[in-house]
Amino acid sequence: MIPRTAQKTLNAWRKFYPVIAITGPRQSGKTTLARHAFPQKPYVSLEDPDELEFANNDPRGFLARFPEGAVLDEVQRCPVLFSYLQATVDLAKRQGMFIMTGSQQLGLLSNITQTLAGRVGLVQLLPFSHKELKAKKGAFRSLDELLWKGLYPPIYDRKIPPASWYANYVATYIERDVRQLVNVKDLSTFQRFLRMCAARNGQLLNLASLGNDCGITHNTARSWLSVLEASYIVFLLRPYHKNFGKRLVKTAKIYFYDTGLAAWLAGIQNPDQLSIHPAKGALFESLIINEMLKERYNHGLPSNLFFWRDNLGTEIDALIEKGENLIAVEIKAGQTVTKDYFAALEKWSRYSGSPPESEYIVYGGRENYVRSAVNILSWKSLESLLKVVAV
Repeated sequence: MIPRTAQKTLNAWRKFYPVIAITGPRQSGKTTLARHAFPQKPYVSLEDPDELEFANNDPRGFLARFPEGAVLDEVQRCPVLFSYLQATVDLAKRQGMFIMTGSQQLGLLSNITQTLAGRVGLVQLLPFSHKELKAKKGAFRSLDELLWKGLYPPIYDRKIPPASWYANYVATYIERDVRQLVNVKDLSTFQRFLRMCAARNGQLLNLASLGNDCGITHNTARSWLSVLEASYIVFLLRPYHKNFGKRLVKTAKIYFYDTGLAAWLAGIQNPDQLSIHPAKGALFESLIINEMLKERYNHGLPSNLFFWRDNLGTEIDALIEKGENLIAVEIKAGQTVTKDYFAALEKWSRYSGSPPESEYIVYGGRENYVRSAVNILSWKSLESLLKVVAV
């Protein structure tokens, strides 16, 4: 098993909370991590029809089997259980008692908010980070291969060909979640919607245009997008516009949580094809933003990431909010840093008053150095940036 950074957070949470929740996309390693971090606890999957029926029909009797707690997998499938969990942990008054996992934000987080508020330590577990994957030698040979393969654990643990794995992932897990969360009469239309979202990875979200391209209404596009968000397939990066006047874009950008899935949906068949593909820049941007997001989530922290764009099209790919301070990050897939890479940062400095020392350029090359007081970082060496993100 490749060690997961989030285990340190789980070890801390078990001292402070009676319930620990691990949520994230299907196949991101939630169950493996929970069972590895809490090997002494019984494991129950609520995807097992017998266990689900027991929990639904007799939740008190179901929980009575586990006086010392348990790992409850895909717990969002049994909403009635949450109220009984609250009563059980309040009576026991012990920390680290139950470990819950779930792959749908809507089901798990809404029930936590309603019945277990203040009793749950939450960790959002995404697929491997690049930092975690470094522990597995030979996992990938180049940036293009990493972008194409993505970072889902089964591709590395079981060495499944990425194209085969993503095809089955879409056909099983994603479509099953779709059926559970929203009534989709035509799955082929939803698949087209998913591919259109992949084509817009890293772009400003335009629901009207997205709906028109798929032959669905604006409201349907919004509903389906919420399903993809709830299933940890895509996320929306919000624009930062506090204290900067009205001449700023206030539309969110859409990103996929995993570059491999986005590349497969975009029809990219191998790393060589990706090297000259117009989507490479957006996929690289997605990779780096996800690395920063994973660092936050692995430490049990919410996102502090935004982007900035003015009405003339000048854009900063990522802003890290640190109290009153903002750290600007430009992300460029090229292997050579050129003067053009600094243009948006220079305008941002004039606009915000931020010093160049608080600015970064992450690029597709190999070296780390400082140029014009800006920190230049290779995609392979993000440690200094990730410390800024998480602290």
